Amino acid sequence: MRRGWRACSRPRSTWTSPPAMARSCWSLIGRRKNNPRVAPACGVDVPKRCRLRASQGEVSMQILRSAAIAVHMSAAITAAALNPATASARPLERQHYRLPPQPLASALQAVAMASRRSIMAPAYVVGGRSAPALEGDYTTEEAVDALLAGSGLRHRAVANGLIIEPVPASESRSHESGSGIVVTGSRIRGAPVAAPVIRLDQEAMRNAGQTSLGEVTRSIPQNFGGGQNPGVGANVPSSSGTDVGGAYTINLRGLGSDATLTLLNGHRLAYNGSRQGIDVSSIPLGMVDRIEIVAEGASALYGSDAVAGVANIILKRDYHGLEARANIGGSIDGGNFQQQYGAVAGRRWTTGGLIAAYEYARGSAILSDDRSYAASRPGVTIFPALRRHAVAMAGHQAITDRLRFSVDALFNKRWSRSGFPLNAAGDLAVSRTEQRSTSRSIAVAPSFTLDLGRDWQLALSGVHGEETVRLRSDSYTGNVQASSASVCYCNTGRSAEVSGDGILFRLPAGPAKVAFGLGYRDNSLDAFRGAGNINNVEASQDSHYVYGELNLPLVSPAQIIAGVARLNLSAAVRYERYPGVDAVATPKIGLIYAPLTDIVLRASWGKSFRAPTLFQQYQVRSALLYPARSLGGPASPAGSTALLLQGGNPALEPERARTRTATIEFNPRAVPDLRIQLGYFSIRYTDRIVVPISFSSQALSNPLNAPWVTRAPGPDRVAAAIADAAQFFNVSGGPFDPARVVAIVDNSAVNAGRQAIRGVDLLADYGMDIGNGGRLSVSLNATYLESSQQLTPEAPVLARAGTLFNPPHWRGRGSITWSQSGLTLNAAASRIGGVDDIRANPPTRVGGTTAFDFTARYVFGEGHGSLRGLELSLTLQNAFGDDPRRIATSVYSDTAYDSTNYSPVGRFVGFGIAKSW
Repeated sequence: MRRGWRACSRPRSTWTSPPAMARSCWSLIGRRKNNPRVAPACGVDVPKRCRLRASQGEVSMQILRSAAIAVHMSAAITAAALNPATASARPLERQHYRLPPQPLASALQAVAMASRRSIMAPAYVVGGRSAPALEGDYTTEEAVDALLAGSGLRHRAVANGLIIEPVPASESRSHESGSGIVVTGSRIRGAPVAAPVIRLDQEAMRNAGQTSLGEVTRSIPQNFGGGQNPGVGANVPSSSGTDVGGAYTINLRGLGSDATLTLLNGHRLAYNGSRQGIDVSSIPLGMVDRIEIVAEGASALYGSDAVAGVANIILKRDYHGLEARANIGGSIDGGNFQQQYGAVAGRRWTTGGLIAAYEYARGSAILSDDRSYAASRPGVTIFPALRRHAVAMAGHQAITDRLRFSVDALFNKRWSRSGFPLNAAGDLAVSRTEQRSTSRSIAVAPSFTLDLGRDWQLALSGVHGEETVRLRSDSYTGNVQASSASVCYCNTGRSAEVSGDGILFRLPAGPAKVAFGLGYRDNSLDAFRGAGNINNVEASQDSHYVYGELNLPLVSPAQIIAGVARLNLSAAVRYERYPGVDAVATPKIGLIYAPLTDIVLRASWGKSFRAPTLFQQYQVRSALLYPARSLGGPASPAGSTALLLQGGNPALEPERARTRTATIEFNPRAVPDLRIQLGYFSIRYTDRIVVPISFSSQALSNPLNAPWVTRAPGPDRVAAAIADAAQFFNVSGGPFDPARVVAIVDNSAVNAGRQAIRGVDLLADYGMDIGNGGRLSVSLNATYLESSQQLTPEAPVLARAGTLFNPPHWRGRGSITWSQSGLTLNAAASRIGGVDDIRANPPTRVGGTTAFDFTARYVFGEGHGSLRGLELSLTLQNAFGDDPRRIATSVYSDTAYDSTNYSPVGRFVGFGIAKSW
């Protein structure tokens, strides 16, 4: 012991073997646990003489820790030369921790010393990572999980302690937060979530050969490719999707891009275009740490839009170094030549860090002529040409010991181009329409967090975002421009929030925690078509809200109660007021019950809502005069016409939903790397805002459309309908005669729909060590979906899932990954089920697709000299070329396949190279 004291306190100039002295000091600290001195950096009891001052020529504890990590961490982080007796301390014994944010290695050392258990972590695994603050009573496993939350690492139990290792590259798995991190699905740090959280980290994305967030989200089985996404064809009903400027949005369960709340580091962003979707492709993939998706209603926590669920894109926080990356590739069948170049740079220091990323990408268009199944409509762009610049930045700084500042920022500029012919031959040289768009978005989200002590935090955060999409459509006859039209959708979003969370009181099973907040949010939309144009839209909507959440641990494993290994109850409520629209209160309760440590049951119930979008309320109302037969009407009397009304409705009310989930999770101790989740979900959606008639060609022939059809209206009623519209178009081919109008079809947005959505999700992953440092991982994510819609109480219930331009019943993706000595091989299979084309009578079957993807990556590690950090990758997607099935079309610009479900990319080969320093 005396030798340990002398080694710890010797001046720097007399050091001969820093690792040995560091070990001597750690050994001393681990044994002298009765000395009540607390080192501020590690939060464990240490002798006073070990807390030295560098100004006196002595070595500080921080320097000793750094020396131990740098030289000795490659072997292990251990606690105080533990003997077998101390290493076998009860795993469920709780310790009280009070650790500030610090390097992960130092935090793990502190836990090891306090718990008297061995924690082994190679330097290449934990080096360069930071740990959040940790305060409270935890078992060793709970404390380590808290420190590892969001790091992409996990612990694995061994005979005498824990080993820290990377999480297997799995495409989906439940993830619960540690003490210092708020996981998606809760506002409370460290609170477990009563619904499964689908988690995709960047390693899994790279292993799948994905190079953009658009690709990533499109591959998630719970996400529908309709809504606001590139490549959605002109023949897709507006209720199912549209392409606005090439933006990629998330559309969980097919309920719409505006019914899925997409967050960036927990912050809202400005909407894109007219549909209130969030463009995820504006975020450089190299900046993304992971995506967390809670596919259940969450308005009690997040407010409007979180009906189908919440997708939280979480950026990297602590990165030290530089990485440059380039990817090129193309579709073997033609078109879609992709280029991507980007860089990520970061610096970390003791009290903070800064990371920034830039990405440039461009891709050529895919024409229908390039695909045999779409060639029946030649000259149509079935996937637009895209080009973009994207910049992202994230920084954090400790201003004082208690006050921290962080900021996230984005900038993106994107161009898209597409076109289609205006003649049956598909000859673009004769007549054509070209559509171009330019999009620009910015977002800044600063926040201040104040540590109030006793595990209480108070935060002030704000967001300012702008998204501008300029669309231009030009029609040509030969080389002569025949017409031109343009519109600019300018969205602005601002918000400010004060929130807090902490321990309310303590229960035998653990601390009862609470979170609360209040805030203000404002959205505005300017749809500009030119100075003085009567069709311009300028609207805004603000809201005020307050929320609270409570988490009660009723039983913990440490209590050793037969039949109840764990029991946790959570509750939340949010009140939100929209002036001029409505006020909505949304509650939610959740339950977690584990009869055994191997089995966890989760259940939740709640209410959610979605406020009407500004476009749905204030879209320009139009009146279009068609030949009656074009809307499904009779051909006689000769020259009969019908008036179609469409546009916004300022009287719309919020949509409301009741959501339920139930999940069973298996984590067998006998197979520690196996996890299986089987979950049931149900959404009952009322007051759904719909355009009631999906196919205008059936407006007059389908009796289900009767509530929105006025037959034999008379000239006065026709004149009133036209006067109520902002614009009138006569596309009947003849002069307008009110006496010849046989029907008025009102297809404006209304609160008429009732939808029922239910289904099952299956998530599974398994990993195993295969010797010589190798690892094999298998994952599966599959979903079964049923959904139906009823427009009025008198109308029949119609199926949605499994029908054309709606999600299929079945969808899934499975993968297997093998990695060893820097080489990673990945094989994945994605299945998208078939749908029924209900436009025909009887309906026709449209078959599904199965795509097999293969990726190989090799990273040069230590011992390769200047090649260290070099990564090479090769990707083959849809290797066997399973193409979409052909569907019937009627208009020149139609895409001849279901563009909401099936991709026209086809067989794709990509190459990548990256270098990190």
